[in-house]
Amino acid sequence: MYPSSQPMPQHATGDSAHHFTTPSEWSTGLFDCDNDYYNCCLTCWCPCITFGQIAEVVDKGTTSCIAHGAIYSLLCLFTGGCQCIYACMQRSKLRQQYMLPEQPCNDCLTHCFCEMCAICQEYRELQYRGLDPSLGWDGNISRQNQGVVMPPINPGEMKR
Repeated sequence: MYPSSQPMPQHATGDSAHHFTTPSEWSTGLFDCDNDYYNCCLTCWCPCITFGQIAEVVDKGTTSCIAHGAIYSLLCLFTGGCQCIYACMQRSKLRQQYMLPEQPCNDCLTHCFCEMCAICQEYRELQYRGLDPSLGWDGNISRQNQGVVMPPINPGEMKR
């Protein structure tokens, strides 16, 4: 996250519900996990939590963090590795929303061989874009709406 003394990137302060219209690059590299030690440790010990948080935001709240995390965990437990296919689908959605390149290789290979690093990179990318995956979709919408102030309407002012 950005310290309060450091301004956030201009594109990160916009409405996260809008898709970017020009291609962009990933904000951090796949192996830049040391940029956020807390998230790196959480993802290494319990990737279902971080994955669920990311997936809820990427899906714009249509499915909860708990549901995404549970599906990820069940796939991990019962298939011994097929959760990377589920995770690569979410990475593809994230890339499409922000027009990110498929780097360093395609999404499925990235998740199959570097699962934890890919999840950490996706989390950092959402943070860079002005979203906090730990708040969930509704929490991010509420946070963004706090900055919008509507003028008060006084029905008695419009008299003839």
